[in-house]
Amino acid sequence: MNIENDKKKKQIVILGSTGSIGTQALQVIEEHPDLYEVYALTANNRVELLIDQARKFQPEVVVIANEEKYPQLKEALSDLPIKVYAGTDAICQIVEAGPVDMVLTAMVGFAGLKPTINAIRARKAIALANKETLVVAGELINQLAQQYRTPILPVDSEHSAVFQCLAGEVGNPIEKVILTASGGPFRTCTLEQLKSVTKAQALKHPNWEMGAKITIDSASMMNKGFEVIEAKWLFGVQPGQIEVVVHPQSVIHSMVQFEDGAVKAQLGMPDMRLPIQYAFSYPDRISSSFDRLDFTKCTNLTFEQPDTKRFRNLALAYEAMYHGGNMPCIVNAANEVVVASFLKDGISFLGMSDVIEKTMERTAFVSTPTYDDYVATDAEARRIAESLI
Repeated sequence: MNIENDKKKKQIVILGSTGSIGTQALQVIEEHPDLYEVYALTANNRVELLIDQARKFQPEVVVIANEEKYPQLKEALSDLPIKVYAGTDAICQIVEAGPVDMVLTAMVGFAGLKPTINAIRARKAIALANKETLVVAGELINQLAQQYRTPILPVDSEHSAVFQCLAGEVGNPIEKVILTASGGPFRTCTLEQLKSVTKAQALKHPNWEMGAKITIDSASMMNKGFEVIEAKWLFGVQPGQIEVVVHPQSVIHSMVQFEDGAVKAQLGMPDMRLPIQYAFSYPDRISSSFDRLDFTKCTNLTFEQPDTKRFRNLALAYEAMYHGGNMPCIVNAANEVVVASFLKDGISFLGMSDVIEKTMERTAFVSTPTYDDYVATDAEARRIAESLI
């Protein structure tokens, strides 16, 4: 038996290495250099940080999506034996490279779909942190994952929690999946107050450190709506089996109720590095330096029902899930447009839901979409949403 092969480090591609998930994934890899190695890093725009990461982790390949930043990246890494590429096609190709064991999809938005599909076809394990992939094309992704026998390991804290609760429960039917939500920064605001909230307020999440888009999605509860849609595809449950409970302390990350009435929950500090590490190490658990949950300090865990009158996005996401077809793709595209606009002060907080709802009504519905349908729907829904702003 060759001892060397036994200790082969897992080769990981990080799509979106300069974002919140990407940077935390690199901390996990840094803590376990005996187990993991960075094969490739990709970023959209943040070339300076990508350069720093490449110099530190010495991957085989780096890719910048924005081709205008290529000369700067190439020049900065010219003294190192790192291959440097630019453009979205390069990102889609790099995930297929022979040595790659796992692809962490941490890019934001619809852009994560194609590289994820390519990685599945190349039979690479997927550590899925890009929510939009399953929201937009859950059915297609599931078909491909089954066809190519590719594992999809959830990185979202809620889905990782459900995944951990299901360990050892093979063949035991799930009665329901209970996703917890912090409620975000506006949990206690009245509808009247929500009319005038600002992006600065929306960007202050009470419990989690995240990127701008997902922080706004958390404030509007669209994030939770997306997680409901993802849960349907990840765990093979029906829409009526997925419940959202507001749990402001973010200590219980999610729960599973089984047909005997038992409920399993996964608890921990609100730290994304734990679900990232679990996706990397699964089925093993490995040591970590992360903060531990201190029950002398967390003496109060509370639960309340989400209010879909104030937070209409959650109801719109459920509606899209019940409709099926390309409806979740429509919701995602409209949401990407309105969030970008809200971050530039182009639309009000409550106005976002209005535009999403109207886009759902006006975009052509396709009941059994192909990949090309998703691309066309995404473009059409974006156009409609932009015209409504």
